[in-house]
Amino acid sequence: MSEIKKSDRRSFLRGSAVFAAALGLAVVPALAQQKPKPAPPEPEEEKKPADPLGEGEKPKDGKLVDKEGREYRVCPQCAYNMYKQGRMWVCENCGYSYVE
Repeated sequence: MSEIKKSDRRSFLRGSAVFAAALGLAVVPALAQQKPKPAPPEPEEEKKPADPLGEGEKPKDGKLVDKEGREYRVCPQCAYNMYKQGRMWVCENCGYSYVE
């Protein structure tokens, strides 16, 4: 009678590790021979596109003005726009407010 070798989990994992190592050693020399790719040419300086959110530009006097002409500030909590309501500045997004 011929004896059939039983395969258990440990021998299966050992065989798999040996196979993976052999495969890895076969691939490494092929990767080492590849030529490095040339760096892509850097694009020339381009003009920045208009702000997609429609935020206004910063005037010379330091006040921020939105596209509707209203003065706004940046919220310290969520960095969204704050608008003046009476003497208070109120954030549209989170509701943070303070008196000027």
